Amino acid sequence: MSPVVKRKREKFSIPSKYLLLILTCICVALMAVTFFADYSASPLNKLVGYVVVPFQNGVSRIGTWISVRIDELGELRVVLEENQDLKRQIADLTVQNTQLQQDKYELSNLRELYKLDEQYSGYEKVGARIIAKDGGNWFHTFTIDKGTDDGLSIDMNVIAGGGLVGRIVDIGPNWAKVNAVINDDSNVSSMVLASSDTFMVTGSLQLMEEGVIGFEQLTDPQNKVAVGDKVVTSNISDKYLPSILIGYISEINQDSNNITKSGKLTPAVDFKHLEEVLVILKTKQQVGD
Repeated sequence: MSPVVKRKREKFSIPSKYLLLILTCICVALMAVTFFADYSASPLNKLVGYVVVPFQNGVSRIGTWISVRIDELGELRVVLEENQDLKRQIADLTVQNTQLQQDKYELSNLRELYKLDEQYSGYEKVGARIIAKDGGNWFHTFTIDKGTDDGLSIDMNVIAGGGLVGRIVDIGPNWAKVNAVINDDSNVSSMVLASSDTFMVTGSLQLMEEGVIGFEQLTDPQNKVAVGDKVVTSNISDKYLPSILIGYISEINQDSNNITKSGKLTPAVDFKHLEEVLVILKTKQQVGD
């Protein structure tokens, strides 16, 4: 026997748009009855009290809720627009603040250079900006944006901050390379300002990690040299002009020969944060001549 397939009875359903139309008509009819009928004396009084009034209250509450939500959405839109304006203002103020800090830093550097220019007023100088440097944490070898077109030449001394930076070792029309006194291959004939004792200041990038560089061959039999004494370039230096501040003695040690001393000094220049320098437009040879 063939199986009997029972077909499911289709459920009766009203499309939503028709259902909405029917409910709308009912609402309109009830509203009309409420408006035109004097149901205070009508038999429909109870019906109206139980059906129409609660419906009207519900519609009123829904309308009030929708109105409140619309007002809140309007206020939210205003708040969002104000928030965007505030964000733009904060961004603008951040840029302005950064620029002011940069200007303040550059002004501080320029003031230091101005004081240094006055300190060595006997020499003609030109300002230059550092545009490149060799790798590492220190400005031991770097390039400036001035060259032969600006009157610069090899062996001209470079100063910044509190004193001597180094000298020009290579040059082009609009650039020059500077070798700093802290570099490993740097040797500067120096002098203790208080006692006029001469010795050699030797560059050392390894010692610069401690914030110092070394010196050697100091003859000080009467022990006049002390920690804190100023060290300047000496008159007998063949590359550097005399009496330019190099730094301050921070450590003194007696050598094994019991004749000379060596030690460390703290440079007068911050070789970690250089931006602008001054170049003295005379070499030691030119001044000597």
